[in-house]
Amino acid sequence: MSDEEREEKELDLTSPEVVTKYKSAAEIVNKALQLVVSECKPKAKIVDLCEKGDSYMREQTGNMYKNVKRKIERGVAFPTCVSVNNTVCHFSPLASDDAVLEEGDIVKIDMACHIDGFIASVAHTHVLQEGPITGRAADAIAAANTAAEVALRLVRPGRKNKDVTEAIQKVAAAYDCKIVEGVLSHQMKQFVIDGNKVVLSVSNPDTRVDDAEFEENEVYAIDIVASTGDGKPKLLDEKQTTIYKRAVDKSYHLKIKASRFIFSEISQKFPIMPFSARALEEKRARLGLVECVNHELLQPYPVLHEKPGDYVAQIKFTVLLMPNGSDRVTSHPLQEVQPTKTIDDPEIKAWLSLATKTKKKGGGKKKKGKKGAEAEPMEATNGATSQEQD
Repeated sequence: MSDEEREEKELDLTSPEVVTKYKSAAEIVNKALQLVVSECKPKAKIVDLCEKGDSYMREQTGNMYKNVKRKIERGVAFPTCVSVNNTVCHFSPLASDDAVLEEGDIVKIDMACHIDGFIASVAHTHVLQEGPITGRAADAIAAANTAAEVALRLVRPGRKNKDVTEAIQKVAAAYDCKIVEGVLSHQMKQFVIDGNKVVLSVSNPDTRVDDAEFEENEVYAIDIVASTGDGKPKLLDEKQTTIYKRAVDKSYHLKIKASRFIFSEISQKFPIMPFSARALEEKRARLGLVECVNHELLQPYPVLHEKPGDYVAQIKFTVLLMPNGSDRVTSHPLQEVQPTKTIDDPEIKAWLSLATKTKKKGGGKKKKGKKGAEAEPMEATNGATSQEQD
């Protein structure tokens, strides 16, 4: 299909084949996440965990749609990131990095894969300990998870993006946490991981986005990051950045030979989706990437940090706005958390008691988890999370 034809006929959820591709990608990314969580043990090398996640996504998507006439692109849509403790996001180190996990670490795993450009994205927070998570770490996880459950119920046709921004901040405040600034939830389309419709995590004068209304047949990656700190993360070391995305609308004649070599490799292997510098030859990449970034040919995904001692938790899910309601297709069951705060706010309770599906025959199963939402959001959200996978 040529670009012009694709522009003319934008594929969305009205096509059953598109829904199937989203759900197949979701099944793979959920299993990839499960695999990485199961490998999170003290002394596990972070780069090995990232490689395992990426290899699994490549392998499993590669097995789909093998024998079709039209070549179907598929693979990693966002490289596996394993960001620990006060590191907020995008930590996906190079092969030479020796960072390992330790007992008690709060680990945020973030990844995405695609089939034919239809992307399923997920992030989850796992703590390296036995038994229930307590104290402020539990508050951060509960804040992110409850905010995600509220967002799931508010990202629906007819609602506005700013309603979601306000609601998730209110939920975080109830746990005495902050939603981390600068995290964006994007609409996704075929081959587009960061569509034009955006939900801000925090509304402030520096970051403005256009007001938008959610519509039926749209797909969103809802990304919630909560912190016990001030929620204003910093870039501490540019050398930690390893994930980039080709800026397709920019061009520049690169002066350095290494840059031209690397950029040509990127254009061939990763023309659209974000990629990890691990996939490039390391010495040459270090040289070449700098010029590419300086001239905006590549968009970097920086590794950001809260202050040491702050607890940071992330939950991200992909939701399909189907005619019969919202279908959350990516998730992972939480460990037991025992936050220091409980939700008493009637508005938050009301949001949590909203159904995600419109009533239809045989839909009794869905309701069970939701009823408890009013009394105990965390238990209800745990139930809802595992149910919504199918």
